[in-house]
Amino acid sequence: MARYQVILAYDGTGYTGSQRQANSRTVQGELEKSLRKLGWSDRAVLMAGRTDTGVHATGQVAAFDLEWTHSADKLLWALNKHLPSDLVVRSLQPISADFHPRFDATSREYRYRVFFEPIRDPLRDKFVWRTWPAVDEDVLKRNASIFLGKHDFAAIGSRTTPKGTTVRTVTKAEWKKMPDGEWQFEVRADAFLYRMVRRLVFVQVSVAQGKCPVEKVQHALEKQGVLLAGLAPAHGLTLVEVTYGSHD
Repeated sequence: MARYQVILAYDGTGYTGSQRQANSRTVQGELEKSLRKLGWSDRAVLMAGRTDTGVHATGQVAAFDLEWTHSADKLLWALNKHLPSDLVVRSLQPISADFHPRFDATSREYRYRVFFEPIRDPLRDKFVWRTWPAVDEDVLKRNASIFLGKHDFAAIGSRTTPKGTTVRTVTKAEWKKMPDGEWQFEVRADAFLYRMVRRLVFVQVSVAQGKCPVEKVQHALEKQGVLLAGLAPAHGLTLVEVTYGSHD
């Protein structure tokens, strides 16, 4: 018996999130179906974390124990053979028996994609949030840095457990403009609150559209004040990477 770490990529459009749920199609559920065809019989695959309905991933991490007598490459091939077309194992490797993809993680990175156009674009609308009016680009780029460091993000996201803390440490928060006019927000933190990234994007876009003063955002971070309600839609969000210390 050996423990394996896998890196998953998926189009979240057809999934009710990553975590297994009764009577719903999920990433974990599909991965476990594939594993059962290879003789896996455990109760649950270990996941690095949840992604919401419609959220995508290129770097979700999972782990499982399996009695496998062939090479890791053959296990990778066998798993992908049984997985649906919107989910793939990008890489697979044996890992120490005590590795846990959630509790051993030291940081996670997300990317959010958005473009500012008055007319929809059928070739991008599945993976990129379209919103209007246009933003002040300097404001958008400049204000991302206010989220860096250790803050109480209670005004931005919700606790992931009933008694959990809302304090998080953000080590990367920046906007990049792509050649086609799309904007990408990249954010890395030790962990994220529920819907935190989508709230971060919505708030920043609102500020750059002139709908909310940046001072109100700063006050909310310092004093946990109330911010305008709203979320950026799930389909623009992708889990890019989960990083580890000695296990990575």
